[in-house]
Amino acid sequence: MRPGLARDITLVCVADALVGVSFGAIAVGLGLPLWLPVLLSLVVFAGAAQFLFVGIVGAGGNPVAAVAAGLLVNARHLPFGFAVGDVLATGWLRRLAGSHLMVDETVAFTLAQDDPRRRRIAYWGCGAGLFAAWNLGVLAGAFGGRAVGDTDAFGLDAAFPAVLVALLLPSLGDRAPRRAAGVGAAVALTATPWLPAGVPVLLALAGLAVAR
Repeated sequence: MRPGLARDITLVCVADALVGVSFGAIAVGLGLPLWLPVLLSLVVFAGAAQFLFVGIVGAGGNPVAAVAAGLLVNARHLPFGFAVGDVLATGWLRRLAGSHLMVDETVAFTLAQDDPRRRRIAYWGCGAGLFAAWNLGVLAGAFGGRAVGDTDAFGLDAAFPAVLVALLLPSLGDRAPRRAAGVGAAVALTATPWLPAGVPVLLALAGLAVAR
């Protein structure tokens, strides 16, 4: 792995760990058992869906509705799979492991690479690093209780969007990706005040229709 790529992945892992600390603390602060955020992080490994699930359940909502909301948010992983399917190893067990590591940052790092070998290195390196960082952060936050309660207070809520924008900027030099990004952003911004969290992101995929 090249030093520049390793550095970028490390920075994202650090930010991921900090948000994981916040998630663990928030879950325990809402009165949920310590094992729940830890288990969610190992089995689900999807920050947005986990925050949504814990928020709904912690507020007294139906767990079934919380699961459905999480699945809706994670529906974006379907197009992700088509975009990075070439980097997943052969064999059902390794493909299953690779699919579990498919998150926004992993996909963004992979799509930023042109060489097939570098794409695989970026995907597996970023995925494994994020999985370890996120779970360690959640564990630390859960034990820390309410030491960290609000990601907005520390500006951590803006860390991931900023990283993703930085990773995607190089691809916006071409007209087609720029047009698709513009349409997708317009759709998401228009829908955000009216629709539940996660839905505007899915609707933003409409931008792909003009990426020609």
